[in-house]
Amino acid sequence: MKISELFGQEGQFLSFEVFPPKSDTAFDSVKQATEEIARLRPSFVSVTYGAGGGTSRYTLEIAQNIKKTYRVPTLAHLTCVSSTHQTVHERIEEFKAAGIENIMALRGDLTPELEAVDKSQWSYRNAIELVRELKESGADFCIGGACYPEIHPESANQKTDIRYLKEKVDAGCDFLTTQMFFDNNLFYNFLYKIREAGITVPVIPGVMPITNANQVARAVKLSGSFMPQRFKSLVDHFGNSPAAMKQAGIAYATDQIIDLYANGIKNVHVYSMNKPDVAAAIRQNLSNIIKTL
Repeated sequence: MKISELFGQEGQFLSFEVFPPKSDTAFDSVKQATEEIARLRPSFVSVTYGAGGGTSRYTLEIAQNIKKTYRVPTLAHLTCVSSTHQTVHERIEEFKAAGIENIMALRGDLTPELEAVDKSQWSYRNAIELVRELKESGADFCIGGACYPEIHPESANQKTDIRYLKEKVDAGCDFLTTQMFFDNNLFYNFLYKIREAGITVPVIPGVMPITNANQVARAVKLSGSFMPQRFKSLVDHFGNSPAAMKQAGIAYATDQIIDLYANGIKNVHVYSMNKPDVAAAIRQNLSNIIKTL
């Protein structure tokens, strides 16, 4: 099933994101965690892709297993940073052969190792070029792209960021998924601005449950996310108690999701971080609200 088909259906949906193992020794435990999340019957499961394609084989294995065993649609990530055209085309053929219908086209993170190398020989500069290549490959993928409700960390300003986003959508994105945010008003304002800019594809908001205080600094570093005072107070008050922080973080994320649904959003994507217990708790909190396929 293509993710684009979800937007024509009635009701609210919930999807989850998982990441593949970094080594063979971790494969079984990660596979088990992703299967537990798939058993929750989300609208789809998104499977990430390591920087520079380091875990590409695992991405395909996890995505294929979820799709085949649990009949849950999967969204396989594909990054192009430091990749050659040949490597990307090999990945495209592998995804096609595995029956993967949905691709999340990303540039990928510039790790410190990648920052230090000569980039003049790289085949791709950004995700726009990858989206075009996916479209020109002749493969019938539903293509997703990433967006930032606040601003991409490398963009000069939001106006410039939205201009590049429009170019990426025009290249062939069928939908967008946002980076995490903790204030829904930022998402609603962003949605208004991109609609004004002529971006009309569906946008799936991404929510990350912060279940321990140490995640806060990482979330800010990754996305530059604004932390509202309400959220800061939650962390200050419960951060020293792991059990209380986990429960409070799940409640905060659930509240965000319910507000998004109430304001007309059809699908919310949860960055579940291979934590079946967190995904299950959110799923239970929304048991009479969301629809399963």
